[in-house]
Amino acid sequence: MTVPKTLDTPYQSPRIFGPEYRAASLGILLVVTLIAFEGMSIGAVMPAVSKDLDALDLYGMSFSAFLIAGLLANVVAGLWSDRRGHAWPFLLGVGLFVAGMVVAGAAGSKELFILARVVQGLGGGAVVVAIYVMIARVYVPEARPAAFAALSAAWVLPALIGPGLGGFIAETFGWRWVFFGIVPLVIPALVMLLPALRPRGPAGPDGLPGPGSGTSQGAGALPGAEPVSEAEPAGGERSRPLATTLAAVATAGGAGTLLYGVDRLHAAPVSGGIAAAIGLAALVAGLPRLLPPKALVFGRGLPTTIMMRGVLTAAFFGVNAFIPLFLIKVSGFSVVEAGVALTLGALGWTAGSSLQARRPFDRPRLVRLGGVLVTTGILLTLLALVPGLTGWITVPAWVIAGFGMGIGITSVNVTAMRQSPDAEQGANSAALQVVDTLGGALTIGFGGVLINVIGHHDIATGYTVIVALMAAVGTLGVVVAGRMRDVS
Repeated sequence: MTVPKTLDTPYQSPRIFGPEYRAASLGILLVVTLIAFEGMSIGAVMPAVSKDLDALDLYGMSFSAFLIAGLLANVVAGLWSDRRGHAWPFLLGVGLFVAGMVVAGAAGSKELFILARVVQGLGGGAVVVAIYVMIARVYVPEARPAAFAALSAAWVLPALIGPGLGGFIAETFGWRWVFFGIVPLVIPALVMLLPALRPRGPAGPDGLPGPGSGTSQGAGALPGAEPVSEAEPAGGERSRPLATTLAAVATAGGAGTLLYGVDRLHAAPVSGGIAAAIGLAALVAGLPRLLPPKALVFGRGLPTTIMMRGVLTAAFFGVNAFIPLFLIKVSGFSVVEAGVALTLGALGWTAGSSLQARRPFDRPRLVRLGGVLVTTGILLTLLALVPGLTGWITVPAWVIAGFGMGIGITSVNVTAMRQSPDAEQGANSAALQVVDTLGGALTIGFGGVLINVIGHHDIATGYTVIVALMAAVGTLGVVVAGRMRDVS
């Protein structure tokens, strides 16, 4: 029998910047870069905003309002994407993000500015989930690792220049132009993304993708799985709009109330404790409904895959937030010098993301390696406390931790989309964002409490305790990573 010549041709995986995906890839990168720039530059301009609007008492709220609103939007956008496709959640998210930027730039009071941050968070949260679903449905499986790596890379330039450029714009033109300046850049991104927003395959009566769109089994479906009808979404509790929305409200509100209560514990133990208890109860009531069954007990397959995103994020950012404080207060670094470690950590993250896209990997094993590297990097930062060693030892330590996050988080994303049937891609993308937000927000919040309890006069001890706890979280990730494998 004659073998077709095409079978002798070496296989080349699809290129995300090749003709088929170029416009979609560039559009996704531009949108994410704009959101990342806003996130990275807000810290640099908040002192000016606080002074101009007399908002020093709401300084922390400007950050948490964005995160908590984004968490709520993650869930609603995921639900919408599963039932009606990713196009409308994406477009509405972009519209809300732009509206929030305009309102923030025009805000004449601190209350209006906080409202603008909420609107921005709603928009940004919806956009990120819609982009995850877009990658799962527009890109073939072989191209997804590179697409997620590019998504991580989109944060590098904002991480490098965002704070400095934001500060320059604020000093030269005024802080309002940090927000106004992003708005016109959204238009070219939308134009490039239009092809990826159009229905693929036969459209339903509402003009959205019909049951046969995407790949033959739906992008992201498990090998051999039956196609899931969009008329009957899967996902149990997560497919019920009212129940899911109420759970999202409880989770977002619970997280915000818990963080507020924990932050108040040192100043007002009774009222802070009551608020923390109420927030924890709401969080416990709402969170399980937003995650796959058995996620909180690390059930095999998708449940553990989702939870690994939160575990890695909690460990990394639970230390990341306190490295500048540690270096400035203990090692005598300047603000600029302390920022270098975080910047190089971002470069390590990008390098790890790029490496995992080079060829097929055993993803659970790669995630476990990522957990090992994150935990190692966290512990290595303590070398700065050793007499005779410089605080600059945190730079290579955080490059190692960032590299671990790059190979770990991106592999989690790829695995989660592979394990998700079409009708659950939005819900599972939202679940990834939910545990990501909660993991980082809660560990940072509790780390701040530890610093306050131990005392600002002994930052070294407080930082050591935080490192020990976050290393334990990273070790948990190393232990359970193997449970990401599907039940055979």
